[in-house]
Amino acid sequence: MDVICLHDKETIEAALRGAEPSLQLYALGDLDDFFWPQTVWYALMDRSGVRQLVLLYTGLSIPVLLAHADPPPGLMGELVRRLLPLLPRRFYGHLGEEAVASLSADYEARFHGTYWKMGLIDPSCLEPIYASEVTALSEADLEELTALYEASYPGHWFVPRMLETGFYFGVRRSGRLLSVAGVHVYSQHYRVAALGNVATHPDARGQGLATAACAQLCRALLDSGVEHVGLNVRAENQPAIACYRSLGFEQVASYAEYTLTLKPAALPDTSR
Repeated sequence: MDVICLHDKETIEAALRGAEPSLQLYALGDLDDFFWPQTVWYALMDRSGVRQLVLLYTGLSIPVLLAHADPPPGLMGELVRRLLPLLPRRFYGHLGEEAVASLSADYEARFHGTYWKMGLIDPSCLEPIYASEVTALSEADLEELTALYEASYPGHWFVPRMLETGFYFGVRRSGRLLSVAGVHVYSQHYRVAALGNVATHPDARGQGLATAACAQLCRALLDSGVEHVGLNVRAENQPAIACYRSLGFEQVASYAEYTLTLKPAALPDTSR
């Protein structure tokens, strides 16, 4: 089998569509022209086509490697091992066990927890959720939104250009932005979206504000033609999981997140 850097969207999409859609929402969404320039795609291929696929996303402060294995076992490990000379010295990873095992000899892996992938399975749960306080946010709200994230979600993955998608919603009371729900990925063309950067100010938690904002966001996404809505959530974050379940989401898979840094012993010797 060969390792190929893929540049053809149709080939990549066909490989991603072969899996459960909720498992590959981020990757499918990143095929959109809005995200595509920040992506690098590697595949393990044989005569039958793509056997395994990984995505390196470069549009954040640290590159992110998405390596979610499809059956049969063993192929993701082989692909990641053969990619070692091409990977950054430091990156963030959404990884399964095979990928971690293949990286462990060359990279120090800092574990950030186990996460669930959840998909919107029962949209009817959105119907009774009251959302009259929820309003759409835009680029004009950037300063206020950034302040909310700094106060409530210091380790956020928010990138200002995501406001350009038009899918950020917030709740204000007395003119103060207290809660927000947005997207990490959105593509009308590929009909997928992944919720992200959901946060509520510590002073306003426990009041259902994030639930209302997420409900309005999901309704807007479905109205736009999106067929598959998903999200990633830390497995131990039971309040968030309860919120998402009330909206009609269910767990479809789990994975782990890491920061990976190349070990000094794996660096090339430049002293000669």
